[in-house]
Amino acid sequence: MLQKVNFLPGINKQVTPTGGESQWIDCDNVRFRYGTPEKIGGWKQLGADNVTGAARGLHQFNNSQGIKYSIIGTNRILYAYSGGVFYDIHPIKTTTTLTNAFSTTNGSTSVTINFSGDHGITAGDIVLLDNFTAITNSDYAAANFDDIRFMVTTVPASNTITITMPSAEAGSGASESGGIRVKHYYSVGPDVQAQGFGWSLGSWGGQEVGATTTTLAADINSSATSITLTDATQFPSSGTNYIQVGTEEISYTGISTNTLTGVTRGVRNTTAASHSAGATITSSSNYVAWGEAASGDLVLEPGFWSLDNFGDKAICLICDGEVFEWDSAATNATSTRATIISGAPTASRHMLVSTPDRHLVFFGTETTIGTKSTQDDMFIRFSDQEDINTYTPTATNTAGTQRLADGSRIMGAIRGRDAIYVYTDTALFLQRFVGQPFTFAFVQAGTNCGLAGKNAAVEVDGAAYWFSENGFFKYAGALESLPCLVEDFVYDDINLASGNQMITAGLNNLFGEIMWFYPTASSGVVNKMVCYNYQDSSPQRPIWTIGTLARTVWKDSAIFGKPHALEYDANSTEPATSATYVQGNTDGISTYYEHETGTDQVKGGTVSAITANILSGDFDITQRVIRGAQTNIADLRGDGEFMMKIRRFIPDFISQTGNTQVTLQLRNFPNDSQASSSLGPFTVTSSTQKVDTRARARAIALKVENTSTNQSWKLGTFRLDIQPDGRR
Repeated sequence: MLQKVNFLPGINKQVTPTGGESQWIDCDNVRFRYGTPEKIGGWKQLGADNVTGAARGLHQFNNSQGIKYSIIGTNRILYAYSGGVFYDIHPIKTTTTLTNAFSTTNGSTSVTINFSGDHGITAGDIVLLDNFTAITNSDYAAANFDDIRFMVTTVPASNTITITMPSAEAGSGASESGGIRVKHYYSVGPDVQAQGFGWSLGSWGGQEVGATTTTLAADINSSATSITLTDATQFPSSGTNYIQVGTEEISYTGISTNTLTGVTRGVRNTTAASHSAGATITSSSNYVAWGEAASGDLVLEPGFWSLDNFGDKAICLICDGEVFEWDSAATNATSTRATIISGAPTASRHMLVSTPDRHLVFFGTETTIGTKSTQDDMFIRFSDQEDINTYTPTATNTAGTQRLADGSRIMGAIRGRDAIYVYTDTALFLQRFVGQPFTFAFVQAGTNCGLAGKNAAVEVDGAAYWFSENGFFKYAGALESLPCLVEDFVYDDINLASGNQMITAGLNNLFGEIMWFYPTASSGVVNKMVCYNYQDSSPQRPIWTIGTLARTVWKDSAIFGKPHALEYDANSTEPATSATYVQGNTDGISTYYEHETGTDQVKGGTVSAITANILSGDFDITQRVIRGAQTNIADLRGDGEFMMKIRRFIPDFISQTGNTQVTLQLRNFPNDSQASSSLGPFTVTSSTQKVDTRARARAIALKVENTSTNQSWKLGTFRLDIQPDGRR
C-alpha cells in the first residue's frame, strides 16, 4: 500500500543513518524554505575580469551621487567595482624614478631592476611600472613595462628586485641600461593562513630569537660553498646552523676564521642564488623555518582588510597596518587612489565607523599613534566625532581610548542595532555611544564565547550570530548557545589550527540564512560552508545545512538587490588581456559573483551545472509514528523486523525545472554499505506520474539530486508503495 514519507526540516549529522529515521542526514547546495528542501539559486560572474589574489574584504555603499560601489580588498590589491568594471585604487607606498635600472640575460625571463638604495620591497609585493626608457641589447620595449603591474619574484639584495616576463629575453642582454619609474604598492599579506613561520613565506616569515647580522665579504654564485663573512665572531660555530642572504637559506657546520665550512646551499625550501659583496647576512639558526615545528602556538594570519565608509569616503584598513581613504565623490574618482589618513593609527587589527554618532574606531591598535611597536591587541582608540583625522583626547572633543581585559587579542567587531559587538578570542563586549565625557561605555556580555576568526560574525534584526571555537552563539539581549545538529561534523571537518582566521560569515536575508565559509583540514583555502536558517529555526528544531559552496567574502543584498560574493582560485591567473592583469602573479585570482540568479553557474560566459542533492536517514517497514500529542507514545511494533519491498513511488515536487534524479539507497544492517536499487537512479520529469522500482531491503534511504544545467527542484511529499517481504 502507498505510504507517505515525511522528513523533519534541516540536516542532522549528530546521528547514524539508521538513527536518522524521518530526518535528512546529508546535502549539498540545498536550502530549506517553509520546512521543505530545495536547490539553492544560481550565480553569475560580475565584470569581465577577475581580481588578483584572495579576496579578504568586501564593502558596499551608495555615495551621495547615487553611484553604487563595491570596495574589494584582496591580499594584494584594493579595488573599487562599479558598472561592471574593476578599478585599481590601491595606495602607493613609494614612487622611485630610476635610471640605468635594468639587467637581463639572453634566454632568461628574469629582469633585474636596480635601485640606488634600500627599496623596502619584499618578494610577492606588487609594483606598477611606467615612464619607461629603452633598454639597449634587449628586445623588450615600452609595451612590456609601461602601466603594467608586476608581482616581485625575488629580492636578491636590499637594492635589487627581480620580475618575471612572459617571454624570454631574445637580445644579447642588457646591463645597467634603461630607466623606469617604480610605484610600490603597500603590502597586505599572504593569501592563506599558515601554522608556524618560515623564510619561504617572504616578508611574513621567521620567528627571531636574538638574530645576529653581518655582511658578505665577497661575491658568490649559486653553487659556491666557500662563504666568507665580514665578521663571524657572533655566529654559532658548532652543530648545524643557518644564515639567510636575500631569500636564500644556507646551512653550515663550522667556521674557520670568518669563512663558513660544511656549507649546503638553498635549504629550508629556498633556492640557491648569486649574491654580491656587502649583502646582509643574518644568523637564522633561531628562526623557525617553513615545514618545521613551531616553538609555540604561532599563526601566520592571511592578508586582511577592514572596510567601511564615512559618507562618500571608503575607509580601508590593512590588518595590522595603515588605514586609507578613497573619495568616491571626487572628480574622476576611479582614476584616483586611496591615500593614507593623516593623524590616524598606523597599526590596527580592525576598524569600523560607529553609527549614528560617526566615530572612526580602531581595535587592537597603537597606544602611541604612529609608533607601530606600541600596538596592543586589546587596545581600542576612536576619533573625534565627525573627524577622522583627530585621535588625541581633549576636553573639547570626543576622541578617546579603552583597553579590554578579557582575552589576549581583539578578533573582530561588527555594528549592531544599538551597540558595537567587540569580540576577543575569549569574550564578547558591547560598545555603546553615551556621549561626553566618556563617549563610549563598554560592558562585557559573555565569556568563553570568543570569535574564531576576524570575519566570523554577522548581525541581523538586532541579533548577532557568530562562530566560536566553543560552538555557535547568538546575542539578542542575552548570550545564547545555538543548538546545532551538524556541530560535530563541522568542528571535526574544519582546520581550526591553521584556518580559523579564514572563516567568513555571510548573511542572505532573502532566505533568512547565515552562512559560515571555512577551510577543511585537508585544504589550505576555503572549500566548505555551514548554514543556519535563523528565520525558520526553533529551539526544538534548529535548521542547518552543509555544502561545498566556497566564498572568501560575502555581502547581503542591501545595496545591489542580490547577495554578492567572491570565490578564490589559487591555481589560476588572469589573462594578459585583462584590465586587472598582474604579470608574475603566483597567488591566484578571485571571481566576483552575484547570487540567487537563475539555476546555474555562469563564469566567463561559460554555463555549468550547480549539482544539488539531499539524502535521508534510513526508514523501515514501520516508521516511528506518534499516536497523539497527549499520550506521546511511539508505535514501535515491528520496527525493522521485516524486510520490505518497494514496488513503486509517486514523486511530488512543489516546483521542478528540467529533470531530477531519485535514488533508493538500500541496506540490510546499519554497518552495511549502501547500494542503489538495481533499476535506479530514476529520472523524474515534471510530467512523471509514478516510477516502478525493484527495491528490497530492511532499511531504505531516499536521495534526490540534479546533475545538469537548467535544473531546479523543490521537494514535496513522496509516497512509496511498501509491503513486507519476510525476515530474510
